[in-house]
Amino acid sequence: MSIHTPGNELEASSVIREAAARGTQLHVLGAGTKAAIGRPVDAENGISSRALSGITLYEPAELVISARSGTPVSEVVKTLAAKGQELPFEPMDYRALLGAQDEPTIGAVAAMNLSGPRRIMAGAARDSLIGVRFVNGQGEVVKSGGRVMKNVTGLDLVKLMAGSWGTLGFLTEVTFKVLPKHERMSTLLLRGLDDKRAIQALSEALGSPYDITGAAHLPAPDLQGARTLIRLEGFSVSVDYRLGELRRLLKRFGTGDILEGRGAEAIWQSVRDVTVMPDRAERAIWRVSTAPTRGPDFTAWLSKSIDAQWFYDWGGGLIWIATPLVADFGAAAMREATKVFGGHATLVRAPAEARSQLAVFEPLSDAVMTLTRGIKASFDPAGILNPGRMYAGV
Repeated sequence: MSIHTPGNELEASSVIREAAARGTQLHVLGAGTKAAIGRPVDAENGISSRALSGITLYEPAELVISARSGTPVSEVVKTLAAKGQELPFEPMDYRALLGAQDEPTIGAVAAMNLSGPRRIMAGAARDSLIGVRFVNGQGEVVKSGGRVMKNVTGLDLVKLMAGSWGTLGFLTEVTFKVLPKHERMSTLLLRGLDDKRAIQALSEALGSPYDITGAAHLPAPDLQGARTLIRLEGFSVSVDYRLGELRRLLKRFGTGDILEGRGAEAIWQSVRDVTVMPDRAERAIWRVSTAPTRGPDFTAWLSKSIDAQWFYDWGGGLIWIATPLVADFGAAAMREATKVFGGHATLVRAPAEARSQLAVFEPLSDAVMTLTRGIKASFDPAGILNPGRMYAGV
């Protein structure tokens, strides 16, 4: 495959316009660290944002940063940290899970709507994304949003591009709202809870006024090894007060331990990047979103059909599930479980052959699929951008 690496927006427009005229399909890439997610793209050529790098605007007082889409996430994080700021939504890093080596790009964060444990407090990446520039499937440069958050009428292109996986346009620049970095992080660790009691504890914590920024449960074959994590961030005095109140609120679940420092940071990073999953290298990986209170029933029902391992994030609303690398990788049971308990499941990691044959993303209803096809046709009439990445024929 020949991969184009345009150095500016005009070059990107030219590449895409020529491809559309010829009907040449393009695999849309950043650095390629997440190319193994989704259905394999059957394209003759690719277009990468690698050469579109650099921060174009940073105004710490306004809490806003803009960067070209190929800018490494690490560069954005470092720039923000120098001013005591951060991306609110704590984007996950898929490299360990997918075995990738290159630097993830900020454009991919927007294109895939990547969000980590702090999503329960700060919202998803799309909630902080306030501006985009992209080239659509006709080679037209489109700008939407800007440096401030505002209400819009009609089609919100910023939110539409977030999570579109490169199927609607080639992102060239993104603008995010940022927040001050927290002074202190502290985690309340409860031990020995089964899934249902753990989710009850997390739900009570999240329903409290104590501003929880992380809520995860890590089951274990031996129940005594199960860990339930509740994170608080903010000014030190505030964290101390909220920890005390939280312990009183959750005293029937155990007194709990307090984790701080590098050890606490490491465990939340392992939750964010799914490296906490045991035996993950030998299994397919699914990402399931469902109602938090239904999570334990979802996994209990699923485990009756397949050999599954899992852990919970987002208070139980996000479940990472590992299934054996055999047969359909648990797809039939997973789809049935989402019908029974609600939610949607995405096959994040599996061999390319399996991803080409299975529904990687949750199947859409006929009405939603019709709408999806219509939106794709309006942005990319020739169907050249990441064809079939999310759904066959789209």
